[in-house]
Amino acid sequence: MCIMVNMRFLAALLLCLTCIAQDKAHDAILQKDGIRSALLYDQAIRANIRPEMRKQLAPIVAAIRYAENGRPGLEYGCLSKYAKDRGYRRQAGECACTVQKNYDRWVKAGKHGKFIIFLGRVYCPVGAKNDPKGLNVHWIRNVSKFVKRFK
Repeated sequence: MCIMVNMRFLAALLLCLTCIAQDKAHDAILQKDGIRSALLYDQAIRANIRPEMRKQLAPIVAAIRYAENGRPGLEYGCLSKYAKDRGYRRQAGECACTVQKNYDRWVKAGKHGKFIIFLGRVYCPVGAKNDPKGLNVHWIRNVSKFVKRFK
């Protein structure tokens, strides 16, 4: 059983190294969260972001991880019952899905303004009841800073 688990891990690692271009976003997740979480991040990107959008949107997902800096179970700040305290993969997947869906909404709405501002209003709204310390006001600036690093 242990050999099978290790073989699966090695196969996933090989897939990661061959299928996903090793880019700054992936490397940032690898550095912050380690190899297993980087593999889960890569799975989340493949499952939730369309192939033609990955180069543009994957750095945003990584930037959200850094800006949120959440504890285990809230790494990406996703509070839905699907993702909260349900593991790293669900956090990364929910975040990636949210980024892709809101990118599509932004495009459909005519691409007015910057996408990060559009996303921030949904992902981390200023004045939200779950933000008693008023930290959401920094989200757009923080995510934008990390996106620049990871592109």
